[in-house]
Amino acid sequence: MRPIIIAPSILAADFAKLGADVAAVEKAGAEWLHIDVMDGHFVPNLSFGLPIIQSIRPASKLHFDVHLMVTNPEQYIADYATAGVNSMTIHAEMGTHLDKHLQAIKAAGMKAGVALNPATPVSVLEHVLHRLDLILVMTVNPGFGGQKFLANMVEKITQAKAMVGGRTIDIQVDGGITLETAPLAAKAGANVLVAGSAIFKGDAMQAVQGVRASASNSQ
Repeated sequence: MRPIIIAPSILAADFAKLGADVAAVEKAGAEWLHIDVMDGHFVPNLSFGLPIIQSIRPASKLHFDVHLMVTNPEQYIADYATAGVNSMTIHAEMGTHLDKHLQAIKAAGMKAGVALNPATPVSVLEHVLHRLDLILVMTVNPGFGGQKFLANMVEKITQAKAMVGGRTIDIQVDGGITLETAPLAAKAGANVLVAGSAIFKGDAMQAVQGVRASASNSQ
């Protein structure tokens, strides 16, 4: 089993003290920082973009994991790589240029991932598996934080794990991850857990360690 990675989502952070919140989850032992970029078109919400990443990158050694929920991912690749992003995940639903975009992400020096909305089957990944470092199974419909975990997505995590086989591809889960749902995702095969409200709405140290322990005990 691949080690559990905790990726706090700054969508749930307090933006009045974003630097302090990032420092807190890093001190708590989180390995990645999950950064949701939304354009108001692909999903019905706006979040944040390049200036936020540029402002916090010098203050953190965490792996910056950007999840693009946008209609034109190709416009972000070069600038985000230059800003210090380590991995970039784009959506399978963006159309016919998935392979091309994944090649561009990797050429820019970042790890490449594909996200699957709840209604999108794992089978869409069949012909791009050789490009992937990461598969993101959305366990909520993307666009807003604080949603409840969709339990029927556990089977999709299992399917993604089976498709990956022995390849060195991380399986990430995003949406409604808590002390109660983290074990379900980990048991099904996920090793990267994105958690927002469960971490940033309480004590970061206790939350990061609690999610990690609950998931690790289920592997």
